[in-house]
Amino acid sequence: EIQLAESGGGLVQPGGSLRLSCAASGFPFYRAVMFWVRQAPGKGLEWLSRITTGGTVTEYADSVKGRFTTSRDNAKNTLYLQMDSLKTEDTAMYYCARDRAGETRGQGTQVTVSS
Repeated sequence: EIQLAESGGGLVQPGGSLRLSCAASGFPFYRAVMFWVRQAPGKGLEWLSRITTGGTVTEYADSVKGRFTTSRDNAKNTLYLQMDSLKTEDTAMYYCARDRAGETRGQGTQVTVSS
């Protein structure tokens, strides 16, 4: 059974940082291209980032480019999202996913950016 478990969310002030983690199991993580997506209140899923199997190539949505960084540790079956310079509009539920559309994703971790 594929399992994705996100953690690391919380309440942060604008301009602050958070690091999200995603523990993966039930599939060969080292062979999987991985994604981060988010869903803000009242909106659909938004793709944020993509990272290749070895972690050498990453891609970001324009909304987070230059502020968010994705990485992975294949030895730990863990995906990360470092989020810097957070804005109020980054408030959302964040998910790691096995596909760009987020159809196979975890339960999510809430990020709230507010002063």
